[in-house]
Formats: sequence, structure tokens, C-alpha cells
Amino acid sequence: MKRQFHSLHAPRTSRKAIIAALLIVSLCLPVANVHAQNSGTPAPRREQLLNGLRLLLLNRPGDPQVLLKVRINNGAAFDLAGKEGLMTLLSDALFPDAETRQYVAEELGGRLEVNTSYDSIEILLSGKASDFERLVELLRNAVLQMRLAAEDVNRLREARLKAVRDTGGQPALLADRAAAARLYRSYPYGRTLAGTPESLARIERADMLLARERFINPNNSLLVVIGGVEAPRALRAFRQFLGSWRKSDSIPPSTFRQPETPDARTLIVNAPGANEVEVRLAARGLSRTDRDRAAAPVVVALVRERWATALKELQPKSTFARHDAHNLSGVVLLGATVPAGVAAQTLEAARTVIANLAASPISAAELENARRIALAAINERRQRPEALADEWLDAAIYNTTIADDERALNALTPADVQRVAARLFGGEAKLASVVVGDATQLRTELARLSGGIEVAGANSTPPASASEPASLKRP
Repeated sequence: MKRQFHSLHAPRTSRKAIIAALLIVSLCLPVANVHAQNSGTPAPRREQLLNGLRLLLLNRPGDPQVLLKVRINNGAAFDLAGKEGLMTLLSDALFPDAETRQYVAEELGGRLEVNTSYDSIEILLSGKASDFERLVELLRNAVLQMRLAAEDVNRLREARLKAVRDTGGQPALLADRAAAARLYRSYPYGRTLAGTPESLARIERADMLLARERFINPNNSLLVVIGGVEAPRALRAFRQFLGSWRKSDSIPPSTFRQPETPDARTLIVNAPGANEVEVRLAARGLSRTDRDRAAAPVVVALVRERWATALKELQPKSTFARHDAHNLSGVVLLGATVPAGVAAQTLEAARTVIANLAASPISAAELENARRIALAAINERRQRPEALADEWLDAAIYNTTIADDERALNALTPADVQRVAARLFGGEAKLASVVVGDATQLRTELARLSGGIEVAGANSTPPASASEPASLKRP
């Protein structure tokens, strides 16, 4: 009370200063509001349940639809050692019945998707706003009533095994996986998201129960709601259906042993009788929060254009280059489908392109073309129905937005791009190379490559033991 009394009876000069400050603030507020309106991205209402579940809400009056997206902030990077595919299998258990997806599509007029990455498990539920409570109830059933009886786990594992076996033999997919494993070795980003037949067979019910307890928790999650549902109604439904979702005592940190240096030899993966081969060259990329993250797509676009030009006479069936950013690092992956007789030339051309890009300036015309490609990819992301939800999730978790990336792209100079290319490919940067094809032909074709060759399963050394996150190690 004493402080309040003195503030009320402050000297006249102090009162004038306070009034002046308030006027300045009041004049600034309309400017801030205009800026928010001009940005085109509405700000969400932020709430949090008592169990720690964070909510981002946007009511669109008159919108007959509503979209919910949940991001659980742990993914396949936390698979148990030797049991790759565990987190993907756990995500399969959220909505194990095809009838649920059919119900959402036909009865609720929406869609249901579950996606697992190295960094997260995401659940997308959409439907009619009039059925909002039913959508939240479906979400509640998934996270609070996950069926993990022995017979449920066996059924899920058999279904995932079938899917892996059906797709695992595709040369392009095999090459992508082998390149990631070659680049990161035992580090989590070197593992397969869906697992292998061998790793899936090792997963037990106890592993699933442990993972559910550690990771499927509200204080480790973020939920976005966009559509024709007012905030009071949404909050009432979340408290009713998700309020009993038990929070975790601790959130497992994303801490892993640093990856080992990749083997310099080119790995040959045998695909007997193949007339064409899959060529891959991989380098470690940038994380989702790296200050140079926006430049990586421009560097990759330059690599792709130069490599395609260098390979024109070899007539490749296809070429690509991409950058995949993750929480802790990333992957730059170059790929081509070519005749077996030009596999060595294809790899040599890729190495020459990235070496020149890291060492020599680029032209303004090249930069503008690569910038257009990167901006087109941003615009494509914006066209997705869940684009705004994804932007809010990324802003909350990584402190980045699509608008930030767009501004950074527009501000890039040739010197910036060369500097980032040098970070990715110059100096001590280590590359991993893989060729999938007929090993009998490829032994001779690739023998002249610097660094030598290794045939998978023939003269391979035993792999290093996989690193297991401390958060999942058993006592």
C-alpha cells in the first residue's frame, strides 16, 4: 500500500513522463496491428492444459471444417538400439484400424493421417466443425487407450513387416537407405524410419510399453486447432477428453553420441541382373535451427542444375538433389538412375560439381534461378491445407517460420551461397557414396574410383554398435 500511495502522489514531472510514455505506446499499437494484418498470417490464441499440453487455437467463424494437428516431439531418432522401426510401430498403434480412417472420411467429412519422422510423431485429424467433439474423442482414444496387448503388438508388427518387405527391394529406396546408413553409420539419422525385417522382429511388447510411457505424453506435445470452432468450446472439449492424459515426469533430451566419420569407399549393393544402377552421394546437412538453413535449398538447387548439365551426354534416366533438415543435423542427398557403364562417371561428376561450388563464386544469374526454385518450394508448402498449422508448430518448436525463410532467401548474396556450400562440402567434409546394381559389373566399373570400393556383404567390416539414447536404456 505504501508504494501505491507514493505512485499516486508522485511529482508532476513524473506524472507527465508516464502520460507521455503511455501515449507513445498507444500510438505504436495500431502500427503493430497493421503489420500483423499485412503479414497475412493470423496469430493463434495460446492456452495450456493443467497436464502441460500446449494449445494453439484459431477460430474461423462460418468455416464448416476444423483441423487438428498434434506434434509429439520425439520420433524415430529414439528407437532402441537394434530395434529400428519401434517409434513407427508405436505410431501405427495410435489408430490401428482401417475402419477409423474410413469413418473420419465418410462420416465426419475429413481425413486422418499419422506420420513419423526422425524428430516427431504427427497426428492430423480434420472433419466437420459440428463433429469437433467426436474428433477430439478419437484423439483421446488414440493417446489414452492405445491397445498394446500381446496380440495387438503381434498384429501391428506383422502388418509393418509386410509393408517393409513389399517396398524394401526397390532399388531407389534401397539406395537412399544405404546412403543414409553409410553417411551417419550408427547415429540415429543413419537408421531406417520403418525398420528392417530383422529389427522389427526384435521388437517386443515391453519395448512398445516403454516407448509409450516415455514419449506419448501431453507435456511433450503441441496441438493446433484451426476452423469453425470457438475457443471456449474447444477448451471445454480438450479439458473433458484430454485433461486426464497423464504428463511425464521428464522429457527425454535429444542427446546422442556424435556420428562417426563415414567410410570413404564407395559401397556397392548387389542387385543381380539390373541394367540400370542407382547412384547416391550424401553429405551431412544443416539442422532445422541452423542460421544458414534457408540457404541450403539454394545450394542444393545449384548442385542439381550443374550436375544435370554435366550428365547430359550420359543420358541419365533421372537425377535429383535434396536437403532434409532434422533437429540436430541434416542430409544432402544426390541421386541418379543411369546405365551401369557410366556409374563411375556419374559419381565423379557429382564430386566435381560440389567441389567447384564450394571453391568458386557463383554468378548472379545462377543465384536467381536457384532462388526461384527454392521460393517455388515454399509456395508449394503454403498450398497445403495444413500449412498454417505446420508453420505454427515450427515457430513454437524451432522458432522459425516460412516467412523467415522467405526473407532469408530474398536476402541471399552469391557470397552467402558460396560460404554455405563451403560449410557443406568444403574442408574436412566427408562424403558417402553408394551404387545399387549388379555387383559383377560394378566391381570393374567402379574400381578406378578414388577411395576404393566395398561390396556389401562380401568384404564388409562388422558395423559399429548402434548408439542407444540414454532416455531409453533399461536400468
